[in-house]
Amino acid sequence: MKKRRPVRRKKIAPLLNTLEEALSIDLEVDGAFLEMAEYGSWTMVLVDKIAKAIEVQNDERERFVFLTLRGFLEHEDAAKWVEVDHGAIPFLMKGADCMVAGVHGADASIEVGDLVWIRDMKHKRPLAIGWATMNADDLTNMTKGKGIKTLHWVGDELWDMEL
Repeated sequence: MKKRRPVRRKKIAPLLNTLEEALSIDLEVDGAFLEMAEYGSWTMVLVDKIAKAIEVQNDERERFVFLTLRGFLEHEDAAKWVEVDHGAIPFLMKGADCMVAGVHGADASIEVGDLVWIRDMKHKRPLAIGWATMNADDLTNMTKGKGIKTLHWVGDELWDMEL
């Protein structure tokens, strides 16, 4: 991690507001110690020394902000979710892309190219985040193909990071 620095809420307010609107959540960061840091090609937002959000770029170099898995632990009601069955979990925990055969549900607002978060269908716990390669209908109705290109998962370097 490089260039870690404290920031004021008003400096990153547009970024946080974009995130709150996209996921239909309230981050509740008033009074928290906010920092920004660079982690590879990502820019991270740390809230009370925990990486809660990341800013990433897609293949067209467009910038997107999204919660990390630690952020989704506090916001399990957030939009842009995809639910997978128990059989997909071991593969996702190793960083594999999510195949549509394991998908059992998806937020109806998901479009191709959206950042989405993957959760298990029983406990609703976050497992991974990634880029959707299909819309919500195709994710739930198709039986073959890659549905999500995984970006961050439970057990990767960002998950294991201690600050």
